Amino acid sequence: MTPVGVGWPAVLLIFCLLLLLTAAAVFALRPMGLAQIVSRPRPSSEYDESVQRVAALQAQEGEGYHPGCVTQLLTHGAKSPRAVVLVHGYTNCPQQFIPLGRQLYDLGDNVLIARMPRAGRADRMSAEHGGLTAAEMAAYADEVVDIATGLGERIVMAGLSGGGTITAWAAQHRPELDRAVLIAPAFGYAQVPAALTVGAMNAALRLLPNFFIWWDPALKENWGAPHTYPRISSRAVMSVLRLAFATRARAAQHPPAAGSIVLVINANDDKVDNAAARRMVQAWRASGAPDVTVYEFPAELKLHHDLIDPSEPDAHPELVYPKLLELLDKA
Repeated sequence: MTPVGVGWPAVLLIFCLLLLLTAAAVFALRPMGLAQIVSRPRPSSEYDESVQRVAALQAQEGEGYHPGCVTQLLTHGAKSPRAVVLVHGYTNCPQQFIPLGRQLYDLGDNVLIARMPRAGRADRMSAEHGGLTAAEMAAYADEVVDIATGLGERIVMAGLSGGGTITAWAAQHRPELDRAVLIAPAFGYAQVPAALTVGAMNAALRLLPNFFIWWDPALKENWGAPHTYPRISSRAVMSVLRLAFATRARAAQHPPAAGSIVLVINANDDKVDNAAARRMVQAWRASGAPDVTVYEFPAELKLHHDLIDPSEPDAHPELVYPKLLELLDKA
């Protein structure tokens, strides 16, 4: 019996199919472009330099910005024993953290609440935030830590949601941080299954057009406080995840640079994937980090994802702020 041969066209087709399957697997399982996200520290040498750098940021925030969304510096007029950096969420702005910042200022801290790139426009329907990139967030993280080095002998940084992811990046890279507090950080999203997160991120950033999603499809532009954006950008939220994956990749090779890290989880959170945040903690501990702890607000408190902004419906700062002040104060 003569064996059936496989012709060259069939071999080429099989090879191409295998190549496509391999490429698809890599696309779905390997976060892309992480090497482009780097830390470039330029710490201030003294208090006056830090004040000048804040003034330079504020000079860029003129016409077109919401008055509550410009960079805030609450200072006692000289370098204090401790400086606190507060990082707002992606569709919010510095207004979100001003009430908590004032409490910290009253306790003796110099407090910096810097506007995140592309945030804070008075036009709530602005599409500018849709261009937010992981590289911009990494540069922002460096800038606020750089400024804080001239504001306090010790530095604490805390951020919410996307701001929590930025704080995690800073904690991984910046030894100037005595403590980093990640509040409901975005290391994954509750609506995206963990197994699909990498593929969804790569597709959103490399293949699909940018699109905007209403926070509340019923209320649309009537949702939220005047200092917030009522829409989220597909590429921006995935850029937050890209920064998270870059932090995780660095943690696989090096322990975090910050002195201590606290993950704050809201068990009632329906926006971010708490399990993904816990996996980041596990990665840090596996890298040899000596002080990484977790605090969880119990589900029965029924806190929303944004548990910082007092303007949020059903906000409970009387429950949240005392605990956060306690966690921040351990630096």
